Amino acid sequence: MDFFNINTIAFEVLQYPVSYIELIATLFGLLSVYYATQANILTWSTGLVNVLFLFLLFYQIQLYADMFLQVFFFVVTLYGWSRWKSKAPENKISILPSKTRAILLFLLIIGSFLSGLFFSNIHLYLPQFFKAPASYPYIDSFVMVASIIATILLARKNIESWYLWISIDVVCTVLYYQKEVYFLSLEYLIFLGLASYGCYNWTKERKYAQT
Repeated sequence: MDFFNINTIAFEVLQYPVSYIELIATLFGLLSVYYATQANILTWSTGLVNVLFLFLLFYQIQLYADMFLQVFFFVVTLYGWSRWKSKAPENKISILPSKTRAILLFLLIIGSFLSGLFFSNIHLYLPQFFKAPASYPYIDSFVMVASIIATILLARKNIESWYLWISIDVVCTVLYYQKEVYFLSLEYLIFLGLASYGCYNWTKERKYAQT
């Protein structure tokens, strides 16, 4: 049995077949986000499993920007894991300056456009690896670029990471529903709730630490 193939089914929910690869990615993704809302270091180890299985899943459904994003996640997850182990004073929940927020917004817009342009033609650039055109390349690219920024901010314990995750979760809920990966779409709807809670919890913890 090939557990890494999206056509290998674990069970069905309301006539929707849930593959093993989607199931494992979903469960570990939920664990990772839950631990992140608690500022718990276990978010990084569970995140590694999530990243590996999503890489394989996104390749099979032609969301190539999301696929390449998992490579970045793998590297930053190791960085975040190492950083959160540190007890240094700078490793506290914090807020970015307004100027930094503006720069990140600019990078998000430009990065999403350039990435979308590239992935919309990736099947022409590398036809031996990508036989089908990318699905929703610009939306997928927004998810990729926003997730890169959000993960770096999460590793640095900046509250703004949750603002980005909330936006990402809204987009992904709709995107994965359109791609008929319904179980993953439902996961991102749950992520939306967790991200909102994470934003609230981190804000509360920061205020408590300042008193």
